[in-house]
Amino acid sequence: MPTHGSPASDGAFALELRRVSVAFDARAVLDAVDLACAPGEVVALVGPSGAGKTTLLRLWNAALAPTSGSVRVHGADLAERTPRELRELRSRIGFVHQDLALVPNLRVLQNVLHGALGRQSFLSAARTALFPAREEQERAAVLLERVGIGEKLFQRTDTLSGGQRQRVAIARALYQEPAALLCDEPVSSVDPARARDTVQLLTALAKERGFTLVVSLHDVRLAREFFPRLVGLRGGRVWFDRRNGDVRSSELDDLYSLERAELLADGS
Repeated sequence: MPTHGSPASDGAFALELRRVSVAFDARAVLDAVDLACAPGEVVALVGPSGAGKTTLLRLWNAALAPTSGSVRVHGADLAERTPRELRELRSRIGFVHQDLALVPNLRVLQNVLHGALGRQSFLSAARTALFPAREEQERAAVLLERVGIGEKLFQRTDTLSGGQRQRVAIARALYQEPAALLCDEPVSSVDPARARDTVQLLTALAKERGFTLVVSLHDVRLAREFFPRLVGLRGGRVWFDRRNGDVRSSELDDLYSLERAELLADGS
């Protein structure tokens, strides 16, 4: 498995796709993709809309099964795992959705505590949400302080700004104590300054806590600034997979300019 120069971190998950294809209604979304991330590695997925970035992340989160090929997390082929084993694996994989997937009418504390749902029974989860123990509140407060919104602990989530809601989603993922964190366009709905702050926070947290981090981004400048490895996706295929410094600017331009050329050819 290639490491691209990144040190392995104890407890972090390795992620791998082996000749993975995914098709919806006979339309190929991923086409024979081989990709591996070493434990503790920090990787950016870049490419135009529809390139397959979200699908790729959902495979590693065990939210989607491939049409063919194998998906491996922490050395385990997901197709060979029992439902209980899959649940346990998923409980250690944080996922920050593009729409954040927060419950708007709940307080920030309750949304953060939802990060533990994968490890609890329904009754335990309900108890935690309604009557959190002091240690649970304190742990959530520490995480919110780390992401810069410690004072929002008891505020309703729907009263927060977009950037603050992003940080709630990150804190919720951290509450899982993730061995891997997957982020699907986490900064698509905020201004450039807040987007940069969020990406900087995510990469700093990965370094501090040692988890594997894979983030899909439209903003190539952010990928260039913060990620040591870039994977370019287009049309469901890997176009390049290299160290940041080895990726030429012309390759990134081509990754997106090809899309523009196809739109013009289609008359769009």
